[in-house]
Amino acid sequence: MAQGRKHGLVIGAASAGTVFEWYDFYLYGSLATFITRHFFSGVNETTGYIFALLAFAAGFAVRPLGALIFGRLGDLWGRKNTFLVTMLLMGGSTFAVGVLPSYDTIGVAAPILLLLMRLLQGLALGGEYGGAATYVAEHAPPGRRGLYTSFIQTTATLGLFLSLAVILVVRGQTGEAAFAEWGWRAPFLISVVLLGVSLWIRLQLNESPIFQKMVEEGKTAKQPLAEAFGKWPNLKLVIFALLGLTAGQAVVWYTGQFYALFFLEKVLKVDGALTNTLVAIALVLGTPFFIVFGWLSDKIGRKPVILTGCLLAAVLYFPLFKTLTAAANPELAAASQRAPVVVIADPSECAFQFDPVGKTAFTTSCDVAKSALASAGISYENRTAPKGEIASVEVGGVSVPSFRGEGMSTADFTAKQTAWRKALNGELQTAGYPAKADPAKVNKPMVVGVLFVLVLLVTMVYGPIAAALVEMFPARIRYTSMSLPYHLGNGWFGGFLPTTAFAMSAATGNIYFGLWYPVVVAAATVVIGAFFVHEMRGAHTED
Repeated sequence: MAQGRKHGLVIGAASAGTVFEWYDFYLYGSLATFITRHFFSGVNETTGYIFALLAFAAGFAVRPLGALIFGRLGDLWGRKNTFLVTMLLMGGSTFAVGVLPSYDTIGVAAPILLLLMRLLQGLALGGEYGGAATYVAEHAPPGRRGLYTSFIQTTATLGLFLSLAVILVVRGQTGEAAFAEWGWRAPFLISVVLLGVSLWIRLQLNESPIFQKMVEEGKTAKQPLAEAFGKWPNLKLVIFALLGLTAGQAVVWYTGQFYALFFLEKVLKVDGALTNTLVAIALVLGTPFFIVFGWLSDKIGRKPVILTGCLLAAVLYFPLFKTLTAAANPELAAASQRAPVVVIADPSECAFQFDPVGKTAFTTSCDVAKSALASAGISYENRTAPKGEIASVEVGGVSVPSFRGEGMSTADFTAKQTAWRKALNGELQTAGYPAKADPAKVNKPMVVGVLFVLVLLVTMVYGPIAAALVEMFPARIRYTSMSLPYHLGNGWFGGFLPTTAFAMSAATGNIYFGLWYPVVVAAATVVIGAFFVHEMRGAHTED
């Protein structure tokens, strides 16, 4: 009984701190639309949103560096001390986001400071997960490692759920107008309270018994980085862990828990508060399955559960997101079928709709047409026009000729563009394209059902991953070895997914085209994992 209470404290304390860190990290993703308005208002709307997503992804980009820095420290001077440091870094940088001046106040310094805070968050999170997972796994009895570490896996979803819940409460208290103006900062500021609570809980822990034993016996690594990555037998395991496990796990996770949220709010134009509510309900329903699949991996192995989740995701993503469109914005789905939109243009006139410095004028007839549709979130097909011919937008057979803006003054171009977009929007409305999703027509049970399936796939791939990684590597270099492939997978393959998928869809005009990214990566992981990753269930973690 005493041993059970001890294990419960270990799991609870490690999980509580990790929930807080994920709460911090996910706030940014959930509030990307508001951050775009306040920190990237110096560029056009589409570019600003991509920049906001890039700043979100920047935190993921440096996670492998955080894994190397803090993984090394964790193998040198302990699991507990390391994840106390990472928590302080995460909490401080998150609080700072809540007080940063906006672009209108300090100009370009605002996005630079925001990016700096995101980088600090990414470094901290790069060291946090490996420490928490290793700490819990090294306390777990044989045969229950998947179950015990699956509680750590729930923390990412619980952190996302907590961030959504706080956002909903603040939104309800302030009202939408005030929330858009200043209320979005409150969830970041509240994090300082959670930081204090989480630090107090973490301070109650003792060091991992396996690490303590290595210290007593003088077996700790002297050069963890050289041992982990400078010797081929271990480096090979790192590569297989990345390509055969964590890459697919990452894209499934971020598609199910982040891209789905972006897709609902940005593409399908569902009200932000309603989107957060529906996602939160799906998370509540799906979260217990992290533990179910962690437990199942103790029975049948880590590989079968993880790779099955990746395979199902690769097969189901396109039909699931098409079902999501029909349920969340049925008017948009019906209009797309009844009156498809086609851009007919000379390809040489069409630029990629991304303006990093806000100075590019998209004035060709093709750019005028595509920028209008991108801003409206309308999916379209591309058709080639004869060279030199003016572009046009066809809405259900009705043609709306574009115009050439080259050579016009800024004022004349803006006036012409405004008038032209008004004419285009009139044809779109006539064809049944809604400006926003009608909340009364959203099939909420169906949306929650689709989101639940997406979350269920997340739980399959993520529930067993900590146990799988811990068991692959020797104890003396475990923190370092497992942290790098985890954060390369989740930081790069997963963290860049929302940005990459959104940009792919914006470039092609197909709202589903971005799904090819997670589908291809998940399918590749199934193949590589099946042939090159050995099942390690039941391995001795003391070695």
